[in-house]
Amino acid sequence: MKEYVEPFVNSFLGTLQWTWRSIIFEVPWYTNYFWGLIAISLLVWMLEIIFPWRKDQPVFRKDFWLDGFYMFFNFFLFAIVISGVYRVLQILFGNLGITAKSLSIIDISVWPMWAQLTVFFVVLDFVQWFTHILLHKYPFLWKFHAVHHSVKEMGFAAHLRYHWMENILYKPLKTFGVMILGGFEPEQAYIVHFLAIAIGHINHSNIKITWGPLKYIFNNPVMHLYHHAYKLPKGSYGVNFGISLSVWDYIFKTNYIPEDGGKIALGFPGDDKIPKGFWGQLVHGFKGRKAD
Repeated sequence: MKEYVEPFVNSFLGTLQWTWRSIIFEVPWYTNYFWGLIAISLLVWMLEIIFPWRKDQPVFRKDFWLDGFYMFFNFFLFAIVISGVYRVLQILFGNLGITAKSLSIIDISVWPMWAQLTVFFVVLDFVQWFTHILLHKYPFLWKFHAVHHSVKEMGFAAHLRYHWMENILYKPLKTFGVMILGGFEPEQAYIVHFLAIAIGHINHSNIKITWGPLKYIFNNPVMHLYHHAYKLPKGSYGVNFGISLSVWDYIFKTNYIPEDGGKIALGFPGDDKIPKGFWGQLVHGFKGRKAD
């Protein structure tokens, strides 16, 4: 038992300490996700205020503060709580002979840094795109993802409003993606992580950006707004599943942008059954009626 208890405690305390050190500026600025998240959030929020797409939407939109809390809960508080569990699982898999290099099909550690970061970004984005489809397609998973789609007014902070169970699914699959790349995360992977945060914030923001011809590569707020549309194409369980990249939707024909006015209803049939507060949403999906 000691083999698991000590690593669990050490990992938990280590993540807690790292978060605190980030708050008091004792970690390098380029890996300081606490203040980095705040800086990106403030920047995108200012752009929303200066260049609003939906001009009648309040600066402090519906559920602004709830979504703001979700940003810190999902990015930091939950990460601290679950860190010890991930460490124990790592040891268990190691005892079974499953290591970070077990599924390796390519070793990118010998490539130039720009190539490492590009492949790392593309592979992880594809894994998240595929996972996102699963969250929509299967009712058991949709019950949790429905919390994210209960947003009724879109803004940057909606990016990180999601049920904690999504982390349980996303984290192992993202780890799987890293294992394919030789179990290796580039030294400067923080560039990819910050880029993903910025793109995610922008895609959920009240700013009209399409990127011009690059819209076929990068996701954008117009495209993603229709992902959150109350009314979907007949027979569809979702559209525009892209996280940072839109290219997967264009390749697999899940793209859908009928117009770009921005004045569409958000949510889904049955979203009135989603609890309005954080604590109710925290346990949503484990009891009560399923979201349709």
